[in-house]
Parts: sequence; structure tokens; C-alpha cells
Amino acid sequence: MAGNMVSYQQILYEVKERIATITLNRPEQLNAWTDVIAEEVWQATHAAEADNDVRVIVITGAGRAFCAGGDITGFKSENPRQLIDKLPRTYDFSQRPDYQSRAAYFPSLSKPVVAMLNGAVAGLGLVHALFCDVRFAAQEAVITTAFSRIGLASEYGMAWALTRVVGHANSLDLLLSGRKIRGAEALRLGLVNQIHPRDGLAEATYGYARELADLVSPRSMRIIKRQMWNLPFQTLHEALISDCDEMMQSNVCEDFQEGKRAFMEKRPPRFTGK
Repeated sequence: MAGNMVSYQQILYEVKERIATITLNRPEQLNAWTDVIAEEVWQATHAAEADNDVRVIVITGAGRAFCAGGDITGFKSENPRQLIDKLPRTYDFSQRPDYQSRAAYFPSLSKPVVAMLNGAVAGLGLVHALFCDVRFAAQEAVITTAFSRIGLASEYGMAWALTRVVGHANSLDLLLSGRKIRGAEALRLGLVNQIHPRDGLAEATYGYARELADLVSPRSMRIIKRQMWNLPFQTLHEALISDCDEMMQSNVCEDFQEGKRAFMEKRPPRFTGK
């Protein structure tokens, strides 16, 4: 099936088999993050969000890196707080404010975002990977928080996100030392969900993404993603009440009725997301 490819200045955007792929496209600079990339990734993720033919978003990098951090030559001279808080004019302020910053908005998207970490991941690149929902990495990928080794503090919510993923002690180790880890250790720490040889990474990642796109209810993915990213701000009681409300609504939705029919008829489901 042919894909629909759109070329921006510093990213590539393609939709194929209900999967939108966003590729950071500065391979000679190891896809170092710039203001242009920041704006274009926001545009592309929201194009995918608005496209009814897209069910999963994959983010990766061209060449031998995912993203080697922020390109200090590519950022404008701004007050750091203004840089963090600067949002596109069309941002949806009905969403949870915690997920409305420049680097932490992936959780506000209703569709699952899968990071395909094909190579080096550092600093701001790791921040964006952490705010994805699922991470697949090449065994050869080198991952580092980087900040402490260039005289910076943990930035853009990395400490919060990293602690949610690998725990307090492991986060302190990775942030304080700025040491480099590879795929096998990243998997052991829980930083990534799966690792694969670099030449098999795309096949594994897209196999997973197609399974989500073809076999899973878009409505269920939307709700489950919101439930999971809301958990840090809820008590157990609040989570239970929210879960009960969602289950009551799910019991009468079209996707649940289709899921039951597909199960009884022993066929793949034809979910609509309603």
C-alpha cells in the first residue's frame, strides 16, 4: 500500500496502513532538535491527530541517530521560561495543563505515540522519547540524559518523566552521572519496551503499530491512554471512580458491540472508534 509522504523543512511525514510516521530529518546533525523541528513535529502530530485514517503515530530519526539533543545553534535567544511555555496558537487548552508544555504534549494526543529509537538518544531527544507512550530501541542505540555533563540542570520535565518510567534511584543515577547506556541496559531498566538489532527494528516497530491499528479499538486506546497519563495526578479512589465511569460508557459504545460480534464470529474486528 503506497504511503502519503509530506516533506517539511526538517522532518518527513508519511501516512501508510493507518500509521503516521514522523522522521526527524537532519541526519548530518544527528537530528539535533531545533525550533523548526519543534514546530514541525507539533504540526505533524496534530495532523495525525485530526486524520481519521491514522490510528498510531511513530516517531523516529533519519540516519544513525534518533535525536542527539538540542542544537544550541538552532534555538532562538529567549528566556528559558518563555521557551518552555511557548505554545502554538491553536493549542487545545481544554486538555490537562500538565501536558501542554513545549516538550510534554504527546500525552495530550488521543492516539498512541511510539518512539522508534534507531540510534543516539540524548538530552532533549530523550525528553521527547519519554513522553511517548511506547519505546522500541535498536540494541546498538546509545542513550544518555547528557545534561549534567554539559553544565545544565534536568530540563523540560525529564526528571518527572524519567522517574515515572524507571523509578527514583535509577533516574538519579542517569541524571547525576549523565552516563551512556545501550539497548540491553535500557531494556533492563524499563526505559524501553523492546530492543531489536538495528536492521530489524523497523519491522518489529511497525509490526506492533499495525497490530494496534488493525486489531485494537481506537476508542479503547484513546481512553486507556488518557487513564494512564492521568494516574500521576489521581488518588486510588479518584482512579476507581473514573474507571467505573469509563466502563459504563464503554458498555454501550459501538466498538464494544463490534468487538463482541467479531469474537463470536471468529473474525478480525472492524472498529470505527465510536
